[in-house]
Amino acid sequence: MDGISLPAKEHELVLVTGPSGAGRTTAIRAFEDLGYEAIDNLPLSLVSHLVDGPPLGRPIALGLDVRNREFNATAVIELVDQLTTDPRVQLSLLYVDCASAELIRRYGETRRRHPLALAEAPAEGIAREIDLLAPIRVRADHLIDTSEMSPHDLKAEIAHWFHREGTPGLAVSMQSFSYKRGVPRGLDMIFDCRFLQNPHWVAELRPLDGRDAAVANYVASDERHAEFIARLKDLLLFLLPAHKAEGKAHLSIGFGCTGGQHRSVAVAETMANALAEAGWTVSKRHRELERRSANGRPLGSG
Repeated sequence: MDGISLPAKEHELVLVTGPSGAGRTTAIRAFEDLGYEAIDNLPLSLVSHLVDGPPLGRPIALGLDVRNREFNATAVIELVDQLTTDPRVQLSLLYVDCASAELIRRYGETRRRHPLALAEAPAEGIAREIDLLAPIRVRADHLIDTSEMSPHDLKAEIAHWFHREGTPGLAVSMQSFSYKRGVPRGLDMIFDCRFLQNPHWVAELRPLDGRDAAVANYVASDERHAEFIARLKDLLLFLLPAHKAEGKAHLSIGFGCTGGQHRSVAVAETMANALAEAGWTVSKRHRELERRSANGRPLGSG
């Protein structure tokens, strides 16, 4: 009602849970980057003590998972009900989800044991955990499915939903990729670098990537490169303040080329450095280099 202001909550809590391997730990780190007090795997019995204590002056993200000996669906739901009715607490329950097939694939790649199937195949533990968490999933205020997300994508999604006023402003991500493997999800802008001369056709540069000075110099020697970089820098320095003024917390900018190894990497590195020098918070990700490194393949794929 107009003219009535509700008292501010003493504690702003986000409970973060979901199946093992879905990205809960990545989510907790993302909250920490956003200025939250991040506490992972706190025993459920201690949450009430946290609420009874003095306000911290910033919101809190609590990670809950099945490794905690006190963890069970009934106890978590009772905790949610208790905190929801507490006038001192503003509560959100975030469920970080993932498809079973993708969880099995992730466990197969890492060769980790599932906490609910230490002596069995991970698929057995995954099925048990999904059944255990089903009642909690239904109660979630926010659900993020990471089945097709990278850790970077998850962090961007967390920033989108949970960014706080007064925390550091717009965070910019520079990503390079190969058009042959498709455009990454979640990009806000895309720039095609395939018009620049290609180091792949130089035998000594082919095994290297765009972070190498020799490759970067070769790409920069293209007569169109300098003007491209100058115009692109001017465009981004014009657009970024506008996006920040609109309240956007994260902006993803993609640079693509044929193989995602040389030209797009070099341009992403150049622009990341230029924006960082201009005072922007910039992170870099090179998708194809990450994939080849993870698969143990040589970088020189063309």
